[in-house]
Amino acid sequence: MPGKEAMPSTVRRSSKKAQRTWVKAHDSAVESYGEGERSHRVAYAALKHTHEKVGDHWEAKDGKGPSDKQAARQSGGRRGRTASGVDANATKHHLYDVAKKLDVPGRSRMTKDELIEAIKRANDRETAKARS
Repeated sequence: MPGKEAMPSTVRRSSKKAQRTWVKAHDSAVESYGEGERSHRVAYAALKHTHEKVGDHWEAKDGKGPSDKQAARQSGGRRGRTASGVDANATKHHLYDVAKKLDVPGRSRMTKDELIEAIKRANDRETAKARS
C-alpha cells in the first residue's frame, strides 16, 4: 500500500514536509520489508528525526536528530519505550514551551521527565479529540 494511503491521521494534519518524509520512508521500507507494522515503524522513526508531535500533528524540529534514546539506537528490530513523538532530547526550556502551547497544568513545577510524560498525555488527548 503506498504511503499516502497508509498515512496516519496525525501525519495528514501536519505540514507537507512531514507528509513527504513519512511517505518516502514508508514506501522505501515497503520495498525492503513488505507492507505492515515494520514499514510504519520505519516511517515514524524517520519522521521523529526531523519532526516532533505537538498535540494532534507533527511540527518541524529546530535541528535533525533522534527524538529519544530508542530512536538513537543503531541496531534495528529492537523494541523499547519511545517518547511517542515528544522530542525527549530537547532542552527543558523547549519542552516547557511545548507544554505551554498544549496548556499543560503545573508545567512550571515539572522536571524534564515529568514534562515529557505530560506532553505525551496531552498529545494523546488532542489526537483522540481530533479523531472524534
